[in-house]
Amino acid sequence: MAKLYNSKYYHRDLSWLRFNHRVLQEAADKRNPLYERIKFLAIFSSNLDEFFKVRVSDIRQIKKIEKPLRKKLITKPNKVLKEIKKQVELQQEEFGSIFKDQIVPELKNHQIHLIGFKEFSTNQKEIAKSYYQETLKDKVKINKYNASEENQVFVENEALYLTTQLSEDEFAVINIPEDEPRFFTFPKHNGKHYITFIDDILKYNLRQNPKMEQNITFYSIKTSRDAELYIENELSGNLAEKIKNALSKRDTGQATRLLIDQHMPAAFQDIIKKALDVYNADIVNGGTYHNFKDFFGFPNPTEINLSNEKLTPLPHPVLKASPSILGEIEKKDQLLHYPYQSFEPLIKLLEEAASDPEVTTIKMTIYRAAEESRLNDAIVTAAKNGKKVIIFIEVKARFDEHNNLKWGKIFEDNGATVIYSFPDIKIHSKILYIEKETENGKNRYGYIATGNFNEKTAKLYTDFGLMTSDKKITKDLNKVFLVLQQKLLVPKTKRLLVSPYTTRSGFTELVQTEMQFARAGQPASITLKMNSLEDKAMIKLLYQANNAGVKIRLLIRGICSLVPGVKGQSEHIYITSVLDRFLEHGRIYMFGNNGDPQVYIGSADWMKRNLSHRIEVVTPILDEDHKKTIHDLIELQLQDNVKARVVDAQQKNNYVENTHPKTQSQLATYGYIENILNG
Repeated sequence: MAKLYNSKYYHRDLSWLRFNHRVLQEAADKRNPLYERIKFLAIFSSNLDEFFKVRVSDIRQIKKIEKPLRKKLITKPNKVLKEIKKQVELQQEEFGSIFKDQIVPELKNHQIHLIGFKEFSTNQKEIAKSYYQETLKDKVKINKYNASEENQVFVENEALYLTTQLSEDEFAVINIPEDEPRFFTFPKHNGKHYITFIDDILKYNLRQNPKMEQNITFYSIKTSRDAELYIENELSGNLAEKIKNALSKRDTGQATRLLIDQHMPAAFQDIIKKALDVYNADIVNGGTYHNFKDFFGFPNPTEINLSNEKLTPLPHPVLKASPSILGEIEKKDQLLHYPYQSFEPLIKLLEEAASDPEVTTIKMTIYRAAEESRLNDAIVTAAKNGKKVIIFIEVKARFDEHNNLKWGKIFEDNGATVIYSFPDIKIHSKILYIEKETENGKNRYGYIATGNFNEKTAKLYTDFGLMTSDKKITKDLNKVFLVLQQKLLVPKTKRLLVSPYTTRSGFTELVQTEMQFARAGQPASITLKMNSLEDKAMIKLLYQANNAGVKIRLLIRGICSLVPGVKGQSEHIYITSVLDRFLEHGRIYMFGNNGDPQVYIGSADWMKRNLSHRIEVVTPILDEDHKKTIHDLIELQLQDNVKARVVDAQQKNNYVENTHPKTQSQLATYGYIENILNG
């Protein structure tokens, strides 16, 4: 592997590619059921699409900036882009090998045959003809072009096309219909199941077209386009309306990648490049088929379960049968851990608040809303019932803009006050505030989480949520909302860390306290779990803590710019990354504090954007029982020697190997929570 880092910082985008390589490892891991391995191929493909639409486009925009400013943003963007292309093509090669040499043969072992059009039997050819005539023909457009003309073809973002050279002077581009299933299942024959891509249904039928030669060869292409919206001036006018109007431009942005069939002849590549107005740097070699994210819907025609047994979310031990969630929060803080525990208590909390006559106010931030949502329905009910409902919706949450705007209008139409995105900053916090007027005065309740108010992702992402009635925390929480309502400039909080105001300084102080303990010869430790670690100032601080003798243990799912294991810099820092059936998403920050541990959860990764350019909220865990629970669960992840990889200086992604008893932390976590439920 090429050297992708210097001795202090690993490049963030190249580190992200190493994360996606861990996804690819799961596709290759024969310990996973077959259809889970197929799912990881789909995740890898989907991740890579977004990477090119977002990160590669960002680097290209930096190339346009004058050199002095560019140096402050990124070094040598062309060099980075070349290295990205090199690493992506290596991973595409590995991807193809896993698919062809492992997945396809394993499917055959289960009597599932994924076949191309050249393998169609006589009966299957007739079925393919009928399906094409009855379903596909009217949705397919065959566009022919002159091979000598430049910049004449537009292919839609992420759409699939077949191309073929008809003659020296002519070529064709054919769309693969997006509104039909990607896979077609033929009738079972002799105990065997046969599945084909609709690409092959098209290839077979197009070769029967008298206007095309029988021996023509089709090559798949797919373009990823710049997904940034580029709002010219966020400080004036209606920002939500500007975002809404800009969404249509996303599909016509600059091409950031042209994925081609690696077998496409060089001469035809030149024709396609000229026609699409792309360059060698834009081209990535792929396999015969693209859009492997469609494998999320790959059919299993057998009666055999080839996926993981589902881990059904468990009921919360306290909240499962309680007649009042608010009442339970008044007695004691409640900690929830998704997806091991059900999302239902949070929905019930909103439903109870919506119908409780004593509840007067509900305030909430929404970053990524579910498309259909009982939780959002409860917000609508609260507004209809005359509660003061204030919802902050982040319509700059990339790829969720449409859905967030939809829900914003629904809330507004039903009487809620909706505040949309702020200029030049994203509201990424996951917070809820409820006020209740009782005969004894005002009660405040808060919910602070590491993950979104989204029923769908709560079944897929591991996250923590804290329900609390702590007076200082809820008072702080209301101050955050007053900032969002533009009634307060700075939230002067007692217990919460709030970006961009106090999160960086708060964490800095916590790290420095551990350094003081270490220098005094006291036990000193820092344990952090997050999605990404990229902020250079915080990395420098961890290096200083390392040199002071602090024991540092990190769990980083994705980007990691810190380089561990360097003498005099990071030899006391050990990093692992867990990738398993659920997406590790929770952010946990633990500081030894000389035997009196301080534990925090929140929405902020240690990235510059989260600490300095977003509204994030981090809360301390005050309840000793919940501290212990989080400590125990983090210990399980630290002990993982099944699905954990070592993040070393080269980010080679070697699995953790030791002689300790096998611990697969996600399964162990489910067992731990099940034991709590069963007492």
